[in-house]
Amino acid sequence: MKKFRKVLDGLTTSSPVNPSGSPACGSAAGTPSTAPTPRELEIQETLMSEHFQICKTVRHGVPYQPTALAFDPVQKILAIGSRSGGVRLLGRPGVDCHCQHESGAAVLQLQFLINEGALVTACADDTLHLWNLRQRRPAILHSLKFNRERITFCHLPFQSKWLYVGTERGNTHIVNIESFILSGYVIMWNKAIELSTKTHPGPVVHLSDSPKDEGKLLIGFESGTIVMWDLRAKRADFRIYYDEAIHSASWHHEGRQFMCSHSDGSLSMWNLRNTAKPFQVTFPHGKTQRDGRKESCKPILKVEYKTSRNSSEAFVVFSGGLSYDKAGRRPTLTIMHGKAITVLEMDYPIVDFLVLCETPYLNEVQEPYAVVVLLEKDFVVVDLTQSSFPIFENPYPMDIHESPVTCTAYFADCPPDIIPVLYSIGAKHKKTGYSLKEWPVSGGTWTVGSQTYPEIIITGHADGSIKFWDATAITLQMLYKLKTSKVFEKPKGGDVGRNAELAEEDPYAVQMISWCPQSRIFCVVGISAHVILYRFSKHDANTTITSLEVRLQCEIEDVISPSDTENTPCFSDPSGHSPQPQPPSPRSNTPDSMRDSIPCLKVKDHMIRMPPGYQAELVVQLLGVDGDPPQQITSLDLNSAYGLLALGNCNGLAVVDYLQKTILLCMSTLELYGSADPFQRLTRSPRKNRQSTSDFCMRGLSNFHSDSKKRIRTSYQSLTELSDNQVSLDLERSKSPTSDHVNGHCTSPTSHPCLAGRAKVPGGPEGPRLARRGPGRPPFRKAQSAACMEVSLPVSSLTEESRENSFSRSRSSSVSSIDRETKEAVTTLQFAESYVRKSDTLPTPCLWVGTSLGLVLIIPMSIPTDEQERLEDPVTVAPTGTVLMLKGSILQIGFLDCGGVLINSPYEVWRDQHAPDDPDRPRKRKLVNFSPSSSQEASGDGHLAVVCSERQAKVFFMPSQACLYVHNITESSFVLRADVVSVYNSVCLACFCANGHIMTLSLPSLRPLLDVSYLPLTDMRIARTFCFTNGGQALYLCSPTEIQRITYSQEMCDNLQEMLGELFTPIETPEAQNRGFLKGFFGGNAQTFDREELFGEAAAGKASRSLAQHIPGQGGMEGMKAAAGGVVGELARARIALDERGQRLGELEERTALMMTSAETFSKHAHELMLKCKDKKWYQF
Repeated sequence: MKKFRKVLDGLTTSSPVNPSGSPACGSAAGTPSTAPTPRELEIQETLMSEHFQICKTVRHGVPYQPTALAFDPVQKILAIGSRSGGVRLLGRPGVDCHCQHESGAAVLQLQFLINEGALVTACADDTLHLWNLRQRRPAILHSLKFNRERITFCHLPFQSKWLYVGTERGNTHIVNIESFILSGYVIMWNKAIELSTKTHPGPVVHLSDSPKDEGKLLIGFESGTIVMWDLRAKRADFRIYYDEAIHSASWHHEGRQFMCSHSDGSLSMWNLRNTAKPFQVTFPHGKTQRDGRKESCKPILKVEYKTSRNSSEAFVVFSGGLSYDKAGRRPTLTIMHGKAITVLEMDYPIVDFLVLCETPYLNEVQEPYAVVVLLEKDFVVVDLTQSSFPIFENPYPMDIHESPVTCTAYFADCPPDIIPVLYSIGAKHKKTGYSLKEWPVSGGTWTVGSQTYPEIIITGHADGSIKFWDATAITLQMLYKLKTSKVFEKPKGGDVGRNAELAEEDPYAVQMISWCPQSRIFCVVGISAHVILYRFSKHDANTTITSLEVRLQCEIEDVISPSDTENTPCFSDPSGHSPQPQPPSPRSNTPDSMRDSIPCLKVKDHMIRMPPGYQAELVVQLLGVDGDPPQQITSLDLNSAYGLLALGNCNGLAVVDYLQKTILLCMSTLELYGSADPFQRLTRSPRKNRQSTSDFCMRGLSNFHSDSKKRIRTSYQSLTELSDNQVSLDLERSKSPTSDHVNGHCTSPTSHPCLAGRAKVPGGPEGPRLARRGPGRPPFRKAQSAACMEVSLPVSSLTEESRENSFSRSRSSSVSSIDRETKEAVTTLQFAESYVRKSDTLPTPCLWVGTSLGLVLIIPMSIPTDEQERLEDPVTVAPTGTVLMLKGSILQIGFLDCGGVLINSPYEVWRDQHAPDDPDRPRKRKLVNFSPSSSQEASGDGHLAVVCSERQAKVFFMPSQACLYVHNITESSFVLRADVVSVYNSVCLACFCANGHIMTLSLPSLRPLLDVSYLPLTDMRIARTFCFTNGGQALYLCSPTEIQRITYSQEMCDNLQEMLGELFTPIETPEAQNRGFLKGFFGGNAQTFDREELFGEAAAGKASRSLAQHIPGQGGMEGMKAAAGGVVGELARARIALDERGQRLGELEERTALMMTSAETFSKHAHELMLKCKDKKWYQF
């Protein structure tokens, strides 16, 4: 059978152009078909495979599910670990680096090698990793895998190369940081506790060396046991057995006392002179009850005890400890300074916090100046130097997820004036009350690269807000925020109708964004089947928002005959069967019809004062049909030069003139074909039972992460939420046909194509309603087409997390089933200057319409050219039936001239409509047109149309409509996103497939240039938010809180090192305070403790090989990997060794100088003492 089909394909390949204007193209990828071309096209393609490479550039947003926090007080660099194995390194603005453990194990703890440019990470797979931060892309130098014990806590003393590692069994091991090998010195749990103790002390939860003597190690066990271990004598100095479990401990800088936090919400203070009992126990948030007992409190998970020179009172900072009876209180951070207790409430649970101090030495007065608080979905820094404890203004974009992101858009090489304008408007609405001091995390260096251009990222959110971000030069800074919900009236609790159903959902969630940077006109598509059009103005205005209501409905259920689109790309005879619209039926006053006349949201109908910025001008709302909610909008396009707005869904197409505030066209997809319908559609008898759809009214996009209260109720629901009940599954799939506006294909096209539409303009006549559906007709019907997929996942095993991350689909290859009924959705719209008929000699304004069945229709428009006539005379839109055809749902339409140059859509130059009138400079519309004829003097008339579907791409020559090139992009998967982009002063077609592949094809020949499996496991979040832009860049939402930017340009990959910030900068380690001669001589100087002599192999021996396995890392000094082989590699290694040797010699010289200075001081003091006592008798002392 397959061979027979191939023979048929070969026959159709050589066939002439069919009457409908499209050749029956073969499947040869990137090769010209045999269809006759109007003339030879000589286009010199400059793009080669060497121009493309996939590379991650930068990640924005707060790390998702953070787990650990660390800070280098000398380098001023902050590190955040996450549950997915990621490590985020932050410095001054521009210094932002993301690293990833290949294992994906959660990061348990982070430890900086202070001022050494290195970081130790302890992961949940019981592996230690040493990262080299002295290169712009950090890499792992060493790894140490524990085989028999689980890591619970790590501690690295300042200026030490020996890392203490506590385990779940209660043992403490010691690791050499330089070689990353275990020492033979081990503190066993049974040696740490008394022999008479009958119970295991539990895992190690704390390790720290005494500030007074580095030879003493404080070990805290979970059960409440505290041991001071003498490393030299290898015995316990003292043991403390406390009744409550310990969570953390913190030393006073003098080393004479320490503080512990416990599970009962208490803080205990211990003095080394008397360890029999704590000399102070406090319950900071526990009140004394009438019976004299303290009320029960939550555990204090962490405490830090810091001293200050300017105050005799120490700072005690801790998290948790609130009483249990105060239910509903938010997580708190408590700051105790003397008798003053300040409680700071946080928006999210506290993961970890750190107190930032002036000195890295633990035996000096700490001088705390800030607290870094890591929350589950945020990251804040509190200023401790002011009594009100204000927070610092965060320079990083940590509020991307303030409301869950539902869609994204990326615009590179924007007009240079748009960013300053948006920033000036947005700056007026910024929050105040921040600390006036500089941001304390100021490490690293970063400079703006030479190859920068204005870039803007736009994010749409579940609460209806829109955020504009300045993304220039790998940074991200919020420019302006727009709230679309202000256009509508707030739903009242007693309202009956759609509002009652939407009360607990997200009715304003943003689905799509369309923005014209040149004209500054902005369009937003909402989940409630509405479109809002905004104009930009620098002045405030008092205006009324115009509201248009559109109804798309249908009667006939179209069924495709066994001639399938995938295997028979030829058209049916244009004179074949085409159903005719039924006569109009009068409206009835049934409850369903009353509901149909009420839109989901009510637009404010009174005068509104709008501040400077984007101001709403027009709202278009779709109405329901027969009591069913309106189907969500699946495609949108805007053209400022034409003054037109087009929108489509699974029922049909509507074209709106936003200058005259009228509806020009409202037709079903079937009506657009006329007599040129390529399919044989037959009516089907209705089913008996009509299933209620009240449960499926406008679902919110509230969460992309697991949340039992707000599930993902979007048009992508058919891929993310499954039910054990097959009937409910079918209904869920049918809730929003053409369900993926990002993917651009019809996931479950199940609603009915409409035969007639009704436009309602406030104050205007109401058009007749046509062809109501019969009472027995079901509102939804399961269907499958070339663009329709079924979820092939076991329903019973799906959790919220797996539903979110699942993206497995399968297609049915059966083409003979009579049940291949479909809802033909409008998936792509594009305004352009093009040719409609083969006989056309000049291009005219057109609307290209792509559908979920792989068909492209060209609709001509007649637009008055005079400005006054444009505002008064009607615009005529007349479908002609011109049809092109591809496999799969249409995703993207682009245009090239005959020289291979991208043709941009015409636009109107921005003008401020609310600016004061200037008689010398009247405000007139200024249009910029990119007509194909105007850009081709030598090449002649005509242009190329690039059409990409989820299966293949074709290049047509217009006006002859001949297919010049065709390329089957994928057979086993399908394309989610496709864009015609400019790169290297040329143009290509960039595609992202559901199997994670990123591809680029040359234009117009569709020659494959890049095919990389970038994402091995795709999920729905990436599919919804992935978008390409010019300059070889793209982005997607890699987690609910983070945006990942990537590049597919080789040039940008090569220049990425220059664009990224430098994490490590050479800084001299601050000197320790002079402790004085007598204090240092008699006071047990901790710096005399030689760990090498104690932990080295000569003294402690080798550790058991079965205990831990050393794994050499792949990353060394920057450039080592490139110079690893040959003479160059040897020279590089020798040079690095010489540099390291010189550095060590320099350190040795500095130490020698310090010793000489100390000796001279000692000699001077001894000589003075001798002279003073020289003439004294023995009895005079």
